[in-house]
Amino acid sequence: MHQASLLSLAIRSYGRDGAVDTHAFAQLVLPLGGSMEVDVEGHGAWLDRTRAAFVAPTARHAQSSGTANRFLVVDVDARAIGEPTLERLAARRFLPVGPAAAHLIDYMAASLGDDGLSQRTALWLPLLLDAVERAAPGPASRLAGLLATLAAHPERDWTAADMAARVGLSVSRLHAVFREELDTTPQAWLAERRIERAQQWLTDTPLPLTEIALDCGYADQSAFTRAFGRATGLAPAAYRRRVQASRQTRGEP
Repeated sequence: MHQASLLSLAIRSYGRDGAVDTHAFAQLVLPLGGSMEVDVEGHGAWLDRTRAAFVAPTARHAQSSGTANRFLVVDVDARAIGEPTLERLAARRFLPVGPAAAHLIDYMAASLGDDGLSQRTALWLPLLLDAVERAAPGPASRLAGLLATLAAHPERDWTAADMAARVGLSVSRLHAVFREELDTTPQAWLAERRIERAQQWLTDTPLPLTEIALDCGYADQSAFTRAFGRATGLAPAAYRRRVQASRQTRGEP
């Protein structure tokens, strides 16, 4: 069991461990980038830029991801939320992230480390809770099955026509649904998953760059290097060296 102050914020990334945890405070797990699978008291969901999680005090929960990810984690004393809101959020567990909540989440994350942060966090909490509670749950995403398949197999040579056929839509309608639900295009979403897989393998494996390139869906190492550089600002080899240096600084294996 952990303890938390009235309100604390941190940016965290999660791996594959999937260890079960519980704590005496409430927790909001808010998406910044990437995705992961979360289980709260036996109820599972896939978190990405469109969905956050609420973990009630003492609720058993676990998370796992095989791709690079970043989440803003807000630990909150239940007294700061209030019993009625706490009960509503605990019953829902997973919360849609609309534009208002997404902008606030990004601003909160960007403000970490700023002077005066502790004074502002008390003002952010009611705004954040209001933003996520106002977002209507809505029907299940029409893209859920397709997104799961793309995330599991980004290395395949997916075309927009292939994707559209999987969900029974025309190509133009597929683009419209991607824009409505994710504010991106099918190929851009797929490109992000490929980069996330590459980052994970550069971080966690000694695989050569040529093999990573092919297994992430790139025609060759040159195409991989160009795409990775556009997405991260670093060449793959430089990214791997930076990660290794950071781990050595922290004393990690």
